Amino acid sequence: MAKATYYPRTQLTLQADVVGAKMWGVALEQTMLTYFEVQPYCRFETHQHPSEQITMVLSGVLFFEVNDEVIAVGQGEVIALPCHVPHAVFTREQAVTAVDAWSPIPEKYAR
Repeated sequence: MAKATYYPRTQLTLQADVVGAKMWGVALEQTMLTYFEVQPYCRFETHQHPSEQITMVLSGVLFFEVNDEVIAVGQGEVIALPCHVPHAVFTREQAVTAVDAWSPIPEKYAR
């Protein structure tokens, strides 16, 4: 029988990702949750992945470039990206905190 795993805050340590962003992640076999703290004027360059991604902004505004459109996702809002959709993500003058749900787990974060 599968067992639940509890992660106290002390185990959720931030790790560097792109310049200006730190994150932690928790994964099961097919699903992952990541938490990001992103500094002002940070950018995740255009990329795509075979994972579905759902992002919820906890504070600030996170900007997504998708299909030649910039979508501002604010606090309490969500964007859902199907797999293989090219996108870039960036912040402007505000720092941002956000969580992402992924399925399957992106190769970049697989351990």
